[in-house]
Amino acid sequence: MSDERPPTRYTEYHPRWYRPRVSTWWWLARWPYLKFILREISSVFVAWFVVVLLLQIRALSRGPEAYAAFERWLQNPLIVLLNLITLFFVVFHATTWFNLAPSAMAIRFGGKRVPDLLIVGTNYAAWAAISLVVAWFLVRS
Repeated sequence: MSDERPPTRYTEYHPRWYRPRVSTWWWLARWPYLKFILREISSVFVAWFVVVLLLQIRALSRGPEAYAAFERWLQNPLIVLLNLITLFFVVFHATTWFNLAPSAMAIRFGGKRVPDLLIVGTNYAAWAAISLVVAWFLVRS
């Protein structure tokens, strides 16, 4: 008895699979898809925000002249425009993240699930409170 098997023929695509052609711009078809892609793109702008913050800390550590040069660089119209776009995307990123929080964590209290609105509302309330504290420190000095 021989255990020889016939050679397997490989094809690039499985012959029985139906693969409809999908446009490269499939994500423009519906708002949830577009929102998902924009949220993913917003990560680039969040990274830009972190880079600017690190550059600011470095300029602060190097003294008043370096910080003045950093402030002049921030006044460049292209940097101002980029920072405005960054502000939009960072706020978009935060709000979509807060709205996804109930799906990401199912909190139970007393054996019952905490309502989604309470989780989202708590996130926004904490955001507002922290923003007010930061604004108070900035305005106070």
